[in-house]
Amino acid sequence: MLTPEGVRALLDYGVRSVIDLRWPHELASRPSVFQRGAHGVRYTNVSLLDGTETAWNAKSPRVPKEKWNCAVLDHSPRELAQALRAVADAPQGVVLFHCVAGKDRTGAIAALLLAAADVEPADIAGDYSVSTDYIREAYLSAQPPEAHEAILEEVRCPPEQIYNMLEHLDRRYGGTLSYLRTIGLRADEIDRIRNRLLPDVKAPAA
Repeated sequence: MLTPEGVRALLDYGVRSVIDLRWPHELASRPSVFQRGAHGVRYTNVSLLDGTETAWNAKSPRVPKEKWNCAVLDHSPRELAQALRAVADAPQGVVLFHCVAGKDRTGAIAALLLAAADVEPADIAGDYSVSTDYIREAYLSAQPPEAHEAILEEVRCPPEQIYNMLEHLDRRYGGTLSYLRTIGLRADEIDRIRNRLLPDVKAPAA
């Protein structure tokens, strides 16, 4: 949905890598303007939730929104590793990652990255919850008033979703860095992720 002016704004901002977390049918209905390396941007598609929506729905039982990220950690380790590895391997410049609404799949990746960079849980949860305000305005403006109540619930980004995810990482996997190693990321890849977010910190991932 980007206009030419929007593309130019992203390029001027420094975006050099795009990681698209959408399913194949979502790509087919709305192709990315950055596919096939357009505009000199490295483009990577990682269908984050088990490759297809059908496969994800079959594997993961419906869970409350507040527990959704925990299911992603348990059921999509391969896809999470692919997305995070794309961040580690990205060339110099800004890395943009997105799904459709920019809150669930995108939020899970953002939370893992911030946790790996030692950001405090309250700050990660706050960063996620404020997304509600930005997404709400975009969605409500395009829908009739009678649909607003359902939309507000759909776009809600509860901070508990992040707190539960971080607690799950600690309790089941021994912490964020331990989880990243469990899903297959090497120590040098974890270090590159941390150094991209904290360029002045050279602490080892172990």
